[in-house]
Amino acid sequence: MRTGRRERSAGRPAAASRWTPAVWARLALITLFAAALVPPAAAGAAGAAWVLLGVAGLVLAAAGLWWALAHAGLVRIAGLVLVVAAPLAVLALYARHGLLMPAVLSLALWALALAAARVALTPRAAASPPPEAAVAPPLRPWVAMNPRSGDGKVARFRLAERARAAGADVVLLDPGGHDDVAERARQAVRDGADLLAVAGGDGTQALVAEVAAAHDLPFLVIPAGTRNHFALDLGLDREDPAAALEALTDGVELRVDLGFAADRVFVNNASFGVYAAVVGDPAYREEKLRTTLQALPPLLTGDAAPRLRMRAGATRLDGLQALLVSNNPYRRFVDTAHPGRRERLDSGLLGVLCVRVDNAAEAVGVLAGAHAPDTPDGPGEGPAAGVLRLTAPDVVVEADTPTVAVGIDGESVRLPAPVVCRIVPGALRVRVPRRRPGTPPRRPPADWRRVRDLARHRTRTGG
Repeated sequence: MRTGRRERSAGRPAAASRWTPAVWARLALITLFAAALVPPAAAGAAGAAWVLLGVAGLVLAAAGLWWALAHAGLVRIAGLVLVVAAPLAVLALYARHGLLMPAVLSLALWALALAAARVALTPRAAASPPPEAAVAPPLRPWVAMNPRSGDGKVARFRLAERARAAGADVVLLDPGGHDDVAERARQAVRDGADLLAVAGGDGTQALVAEVAAAHDLPFLVIPAGTRNHFALDLGLDREDPAAALEALTDGVELRVDLGFAADRVFVNNASFGVYAAVVGDPAYREEKLRTTLQALPPLLTGDAAPRLRMRAGATRLDGLQALLVSNNPYRRFVDTAHPGRRERLDSGLLGVLCVRVDNAAEAVGVLAGAHAPDTPDGPGEGPAAGVLRLTAPDVVVEADTPTVAVGIDGESVRLPAPVVCRIVPGALRVRVPRRRPGTPPRRPPADWRRVRDLARHRTRTGG
């Protein structure tokens, strides 16, 4: 009898298999519809007015945020007050008229709809990682370590001692930042190093990766910086930088792309415009928030506001305030300080994110529809304001000044204009441990048009 039950169970599809992307998409749309119905149902004939009141509160908060960022003095104070006061005023009115609980229920349903939409759009399987090649351990590995990176991770994880125990030649960089790490790496190559490695942040990683790629040597990433986005997308454990050292004795090799801004390599991204100008301020390293708040108003709305032009294939854009060019595209809308994840590092394409916002109304529009089209429908100038994402093998960034401020993996430089950004497929040999956590797929942002199409079976499973 038990055997029969097992056989019948084996013949039925698993319950989880019935939760296809189309089912999740339908759940998202149904829940979204229910979220929109709750306030009118609770408020009766005046329900539409209460919905409009809630939307108005969000719009005012978004406008206040723009004023707080783009202006100083009394306008900034007024913007901050609006950011806080508008939502609180709406909630107070809802509570006074007995609509607070329906509003909370509506928000909960909206959050559920958003979560279901993201699940529906998540690929059924992670993108195929670059092919791994078995390799012999290096004979003369060379490792540069920045003691300042990541609040002293080099000392805290005893990285120098562990690397020397694995047979590496370890160089501790000058804490004052006066070392030319690229020249040190070139000297190591002349001395016979057969692997180059860095324990530090992404900016230092990029400098040594350029030398490794130029000499076709393997490169080892030890995530000892603050963010280490390159290590994250390689599937390394950022919480345990010492684990990367296993690649010296039991490693495999991947081929990944490298981005170039003029002749400068970037492993993550090159940023132009507002963010690059903020990073270039000498005070930014010590007081990031204060420096950013002081620098933003003239950069967003004043005479110092950068106006960039971009050409990528048939797409041309003008009047951009910010432009992010990444080594392979990010999966979601990003900012340069906290980029998203990249599905792969070997697509052979740059990711391009363009931003133009000139006033509070445009800022509200961007926040309301931040997930702009990934690619324009055809050749042209693109949107007058907002956000545009696209991919291209090369991008030309132009400006009205002889040089352009660029943040290359968080390091500020100035390059002659125009700046040609390009990608070199498979330029870098990366040595990684055979055992590593990997990079799990992240939920993409909710694209309701794609959710609708999925619900109608008009797109392939997995989006």
